[in-house]
Amino acid sequence: MRLSATGRAWRDRLGAGGQRLAMAIAQQLDLPELLGRVLAARGVAPDDAARFLDPNLRDLLPDPSSLTDMDKAARRLAEAVAGGERIAIFGDYDVDGASSSALLARFLRAVGSDAEIYIPDRIFEGYGPNVAALEGIKERGARLVVCVDCGTGSHEALGWAASAGLDVVVLDHHQTGSDLPPVVALVNANRQDDLSGAGALAAVGITFLAIIAVNRELRARGWYGGNRREPDLLAWLDLVALGTVCDVVPLTGLNRAFVAKGLIVARHRQNPGLRALADAAGLKSPPDAGSLGYALGPRINAGGRIGRADLGARLLSESDPAEAARLAATLDKLNSERQHIEQATVEEALGEAEASLGARHEEPFVLVEGEGWHPGVVGLVATRLKDRFHRPAFAIAFDAKGMGTGSARSVPGVDLGAAVRAAVERGVLVKGGGHAMAAGLTVERGQLGALRAFLHEKLLEPVGAAHEIDWVRIDGALTAGAATPALIELMARAGPFGAGNPEPCFAFPRHRVQFAKIVGKGHVRCTLAAADGSRIGAIAFRAAAGPLGEFLLAARGEPVHAAGFLRLSHWGGRTSCELHLTDAAQVVIPD
Repeated sequence: MRLSATGRAWRDRLGAGGQRLAMAIAQQLDLPELLGRVLAARGVAPDDAARFLDPNLRDLLPDPSSLTDMDKAARRLAEAVAGGERIAIFGDYDVDGASSSALLARFLRAVGSDAEIYIPDRIFEGYGPNVAALEGIKERGARLVVCVDCGTGSHEALGWAASAGLDVVVLDHHQTGSDLPPVVALVNANRQDDLSGAGALAAVGITFLAIIAVNRELRARGWYGGNRREPDLLAWLDLVALGTVCDVVPLTGLNRAFVAKGLIVARHRQNPGLRALADAAGLKSPPDAGSLGYALGPRINAGGRIGRADLGARLLSESDPAEAARLAATLDKLNSERQHIEQATVEEALGEAEASLGARHEEPFVLVEGEGWHPGVVGLVATRLKDRFHRPAFAIAFDAKGMGTGSARSVPGVDLGAAVRAAVERGVLVKGGGHAMAAGLTVERGQLGALRAFLHEKLLEPVGAAHEIDWVRIDGALTAGAATPALIELMARAGPFGAGNPEPCFAFPRHRVQFAKIVGKGHVRCTLAAADGSRIGAIAFRAAAGPLGEFLLAARGEPVHAAGFLRLSHWGGRTSCELHLTDAAQVVIPD
């Protein structure tokens, strides 16, 4: 559809020839045809459909020993537990790092070792272990440091630790080259000599495999018995689900099973921190992947962005309900402050991006920078720019000394982590790293021009290829009357949805825009009516100043084709369907 508001074509996700596969799935499992279409469009074969609908950890969990260095890590951790050594956990300040830290801390506490958690300050210390922090940890008596969601590229700091006699185990997932730091064990399924095939796991997934391995090692050493009982590792899958969703790793295979089973655990509300945070966020319904990613995750991140970096990990590892409630309230308040800071920065960044792309509309990426921007919100700014302009986006906050701290977010098919690492190797960046969809970087202002030129060279071809397939992928066509809570419940069987397992997107052909207005912080709310008189409420988030919002506001009273995702609305004590719009298009009337 050339006339869509966002300028993207709409395509059937199922593709040519997929209908027979969809019918085979539906008939074999006695499912509605629409669910069969959704499964087939995600590459699910008829013989695998039953397992897909009920992912089983037992079938999908690899032997932890298949990961390089895992047995070394398990032995050293078990030795520390059995010997009563003081252990410190050094985590990243994002949700994956907080979840990983809390998961490991809860396990160690359950087996008799109360570990210290250390999360570095995003602004003053930056990402990963640093010498000063490790010196402090050693002075407090730790003999073993476990780095979670960081450490793979920390050669200087971990080299100091080795020379100081401080043992380090790394549990990480970030991409790396062949040069590794000198540690007791470095468990990272993305290291070049790892053949486990677990490279899609978030750090919290790697950490979960590690506690399985340590638990197994402790059992072999006869640690359990008498008053010591083995912990129920599955009881912490809510933390694994949280970190997996919020780090935007592919929700396929084991990751999808982690989230599916973790959501079941989360609904029992046994983790005091998660329970308190859900209450602080005002969640009224059982958590799903969306609420983990859009309600809980940002609040946990708020501590690392503009408050105390360790608040999220402390909350998730807290056992006292009263203290958990206090921490959750603090994070909720910080999140509100973060939203205000983000809004102001995004407005400035959008203006800069519009001006920049106006002159260079063929540029394969967006790069904005500002002096005095809060470094804690640049990742959020990059996400907003990526969503707005459908291309990789970089946002960089420069300090008064001309040093820039930046974040980048990518689009499917463009590996930003590799591009940033290549820029470091070229000498354009001071440091940087990440994975395919997200990266962090440090750059000197004098190198900004060189960085732009390097990124243009590196990203032009892959972004061009990605744009060729930047379609709105449609899973089926519906009328407003067919969009029911029962349909949403049916589609949820193919979830949880996220990266790698996209949420079903539905088209609503020829629905009249009965009502449209701007609400909240730049959202556009409207009502769509089908020819049979049925109606559905719809909303386009943060769209008022963009092409989709402008299209909807101008289309009052007109028929349109709409596309988006179905959500349940619990407004006014009644449950109904709401359409979250991603695009809309003119209805072309033949001459």
